[in-house]
Amino acid sequence: MDLHDQLKNLFPDHVSEESNEPKIEKPDFWIQDEPIICKYEKRKGKPVTILEGYNGAKEDFRKLAKALKSYLSVGGSFKGESILIQGDYRDKIMAFLKENGFTVKRVGG
Repeated sequence: MDLHDQLKNLFPDHVSEESNEPKIEKPDFWIQDEPIICKYEKRKGKPVTILEGYNGAKEDFRKLAKALKSYLSVGGSFKGESILIQGDYRDKIMAFLKENGFTVKRVGG
């Protein structure tokens, strides 16, 4: 007898909020049809991953930048129409974007 069964015995009229259906979370940012371009450059000898081609609102693009930086635990910035992430994280970034419903195109290398 596990804890769940014991709680049912103690509180028989309690309705469990748990369900077997997986909960689908909506992304916080606007999803576009065109792919986001993910490229790699070296600036001043240091690797930088650049994301371009997002045509949503700037606020959504900032949310996406913040989500990526916190997901990867790295620094970066949002400048103009691109997101700069410190380091070469193309594979992880592409996996994160695809998981959230974006289409991604890898450019270079």
